[in-house]
Amino acid sequence: MTATATMPVLPACSHTPQPYTGPSKAELIAMRKQHLHPAIFHFYKDPLLIVEGYMQYLYDETGRRYLDCLAGIVTVSVGHSHPKFVARVQEQVGTLQHATTIYLHPNIALLAKKLASKMPKGLEVTYFTNSGTEANELAIMMARLHTGASDVITLRHAYHGGSPVGMGLTGMGTWKHPVEGMGRVHHALNPDPATSPFSGSVEELSALAANDVKDIIRTATPGKVAAFLCEPIQGAGGVMHGAPNYLKDVYGHVRAAGGLCIADEVQTAFGRTGDHYWGFENFGVVPDMVTMAKGLGNGAPIGAVTTRMDIAKSLSTRLHFNTFGGNPVSMAAGLAVLDIIDEEGLQANAKARGAEFRAGLEKIQRSHRLVGDVRGMGLMLGVELVQDRATRAPAKQAAMDVLEAAREMGLLLGKGGIDGNVLRIKPPMCITAADVEFAVDVLERAVGAAG
Repeated sequence: MTATATMPVLPACSHTPQPYTGPSKAELIAMRKQHLHPAIFHFYKDPLLIVEGYMQYLYDETGRRYLDCLAGIVTVSVGHSHPKFVARVQEQVGTLQHATTIYLHPNIALLAKKLASKMPKGLEVTYFTNSGTEANELAIMMARLHTGASDVITLRHAYHGGSPVGMGLTGMGTWKHPVEGMGRVHHALNPDPATSPFSGSVEELSALAANDVKDIIRTATPGKVAAFLCEPIQGAGGVMHGAPNYLKDVYGHVRAAGGLCIADEVQTAFGRTGDHYWGFENFGVVPDMVTMAKGLGNGAPIGAVTTRMDIAKSLSTRLHFNTFGGNPVSMAAGLAVLDIIDEEGLQANAKARGAEFRAGLEKIQRSHRLVGDVRGMGLMLGVELVQDRATRAPAKQAAMDVLEAAREMGLLLGKGGIDGNVLRIKPPMCITAADVEFAVDVLERAVGAAG
């Protein structure tokens, strides 16, 4: 797509990026090919070199500005280099950059207390890790220790991490290597209509999917399970979820079999879905454990499991230690994030901007048959691109074409789904109404050109 005078124009921004003096793009590509693992991949035919960020914007080496609607894969919550965030982290780095949990430090206790204040009553004990993968592994281990059972149920199209255990929990073959992972994991039917083999209303499909969990317990386990692990809204799987009755029914089946219910909030937490602080609250359930990461650190490495004390004590029968979990810098980052979300009303902003975004996307859907579905909540949205609405055959190449065209016009998106045909729209929660208007304009053009 060639730039013209009629191309969408980004909203004004007062930030001026610093001149870039590092290696050229060509030099970095050469270094990457020679010295970085070949499994590491990048978007775009012409790789994008990002050297600076400010709030909802990113800058390349030429100083060009882009609207970031992927947020470091749903990791930048309050904004790139948010001034308050930067000040809090810099202060901690200048005071003490590392101390393990064998010593007392205020940050870890303060962040654990702050998380407890955001949780339903009873969920008040937190173990900090470095990532969401670690958090999910730890939650499963605690569930197995607490229940004495081994079987775990997750969903098809789920993503729970890239380690061997995480791959065992994940329900997408595109993210699974042929290595021994974690046995006794069962992947239940997904409740989202986009993947259901049945027909009916969203509520009916969710009821059938919940019955599949019940049937798995009866037929594939000894009748007792350790846990059910589920993202309230699937991220990498393509922004999918069931009706409110789904999790209520499944939690009942799992608890009747002695299992614990774990909410993977790595992408859905901290107000991103708009109406609620936690993703599970959108579905009227209270889990036994909550895992989180990504947005909690706004880019700093951090993960966590919050649970009840009786479950937490199950890990105390042997020594367990995490060198960097609870690091004072990561804890300072987490505290800053939670404070900024409250102080700047970012949950309310996610709700308002998400509604504007969704309205714009649904208008595009009405005009372009390439768009098969628009789904999600708040600022966690997905746009499924299809070759045919009746068959829902995935439009994989069109998704790549839209990504490339959007990048040319200054908009950065993600993609997901097992077929890579779902556009992922998950910007920093500080995005403005003018940004949304710009993004919808870009998408209208990009989808039109691809369809």
